[in-house]
Amino acid sequence: MKISYYPETDSLYIHLSDKPSAESSEISEGVVADYDSSGNLVGFDIDNASRKVDLKDLILVKPSTNILKVAA
Repeated sequence: MKISYYPETDSLYIHLSDKPSAESSEISEGVVADYDSSGNLVGFDIDNASRKVDLKDLILVKPSTNILKVAA
């Protein structure tokens, strides 16, 4: 998984897969889910991310329970 923040558009993209997006669907206002050609979820795009997510305290938790703090 990879998370990319684009300050120029205030959007946050959560990459769940390296596969390219073939279809997208808005699942909530300003939140778009991307799917590959087989219909598998590959990522989320969050518009106006700084209003929806506290980017200063974004914490990622790995399945191994290691915690990483990401500074915006």
